[in-house]
Amino acid sequence: MKKKVLITGASGFIGFHLIEAALKRGLAVCAAVRQGSAIDHLKSYDIEYCELDYNNEEQLVKQLAATGCDYIIHAVGATRAGSQQAYDKINAEYTFNLASAALKVADNKITRFVFMSSLAAVGPLNDKNTLITENVTPAPVTAYGRSKLLAEQKLQTLPQLPLVVLRPTAVYGARERDILIMMRSINRGIEAYIGKGDQQLSFVYVKDLASVTIDSLFSRVSQMTFNISDGAGYDQYELARLCKWILHKNTLRLHLPHKMVKGLAFTLEKIYAWRGKTPVLNREKLQELTAINWQCSIEKAKIHLGFSPQYALDRGLRETLQWYSDNKWL
Repeated sequence: MKKKVLITGASGFIGFHLIEAALKRGLAVCAAVRQGSAIDHLKSYDIEYCELDYNNEEQLVKQLAATGCDYIIHAVGATRAGSQQAYDKINAEYTFNLASAALKVADNKITRFVFMSSLAAVGPLNDKNTLITENVTPAPVTAYGRSKLLAEQKLQTLPQLPLVVLRPTAVYGARERDILIMMRSINRGIEAYIGKGDQQLSFVYVKDLASVTIDSLFSRVSQMTFNISDGAGYDQYELARLCKWILHKNTLRLHLPHKMVKGLAFTLEKIYAWRGKTPVLNREKLQELTAINWQCSIEKAKIHLGFSPQYALDRGLRETLQWYSDNKWL
């Protein structure tokens, strides 16, 4: 009988690729999705579906037992919310409730709990010549990052949990929508930056992230945390340079004053607040977008998870842009 993995956030960008990777590895998949979630893009896959009540631990135990899952990949999370409290509830409290429930499923059925955290839980460095390691003292600069760090801290209070924490850097690939904004701009001939400060950035292609996530299900490690990137560092112009090369585009490069962009972000926050939403560009997000150094070490993942990224930025962008073009997202 096939081993089964429960994937939360299954209808999302990363969740979709996790499903594909799990099926390719011969796992049965139960996709946890919210009622009303768009799942048309998943209908061609032979998978099961379930809903989870993250507010009710007792109910969660029953729901997890009913899935018959052997592994859990918890990839659901809020990337835009109206307050720190809202982030903490979804990203930390719900995570803890799910993990606590997993420990109470009869016969220790669930043998691995993988939490999809974020490099944002650590925060960037101010020194461009150093790397973010798993031993760096966390100093997140956004509410999202603080909520992911809080989730990690809550999980650490469950020492019996067969836990693996993954901290991916900026993830790109087919179906991603945030970096797509920049790609669309480049496709239209505009290449915009906030200020002129030097930066060191890092990226990971979603297929590499999905692959190492599935690998971690079968690893022998527990209660360990891993940074995930493609292992390289890039200056602030490299993503655009490669996109222009792949798309055969010339662009007008603009350096927008930081104060002007901050004012725009403030205005967008006020407008979106009327709709009960948070804009992609907000004042907190600016701290991530303009940070000096997001390059991280992946040596720990290489040693303990056998992580070997297959996609450098140029190869991953070529596949991504081809998918956007084929599906008319650009």
